[in-house]
Amino acid sequence: MTHKQLKDATEFTGEIKALYQSAFPSEEQIPWDDLMTLVDTMSLDFTIYFCDNHMVGFTIVCPLKRFNWFWYFAVKPQLRGQGMGQKILSQLIDKYRDDDNILDMESPWQEHCPNPEQRRRRHNFYKRNGFHDTQAKRTFEGIEYTIMMRGNSDFTMADYDEILAELKSFWAQMPSHSTD
Repeated sequence: MTHKQLKDATEFTGEIKALYQSAFPSEEQIPWDDLMTLVDTMSLDFTIYFCDNHMVGFTIVCPLKRFNWFWYFAVKPQLRGQGMGQKILSQLIDKYRDDDNILDMESPWQEHCPNPEQRRRRHNFYKRNGFHDTQAKRTFEGIEYTIMMRGNSDFTMADYDEILAELKSFWAQMPSHSTD
């Protein structure tokens, strides 16, 4: 598996945008044009992964002061369950092995949700890869998120609030927000 860091928002746009819009519920998506602006202004690590010269997925990591936030992680639907996600996550963990890394995901414990089994599988996948629950959680748009971490630091709601404040400061500096 090979990878390439996205440096220009026009590279691979159609294929990546289609995966982004299909892999994440609309409540979890930032409008595409705004996301591409954030990639440029925040110096996000937007990496595309390939197998035999075909795109298989992407990740977006937000490097922060104390943590790297594994923000978005998607594998093409037809390739899920074939080890591609494991290969991508292994490369990502290796790249950021000297840092504490966090991610948020739809809570596997939310009682009434449309995808409880998928959430439990995803949670177990991250646990098998060294992430642990932080007990920090937040609800947006009626969806409860749990924060998981790989590393030795503590992670609290104050840390999460600090991350959100940093994101909001970048968001506020954007010239306009798209409606895409």
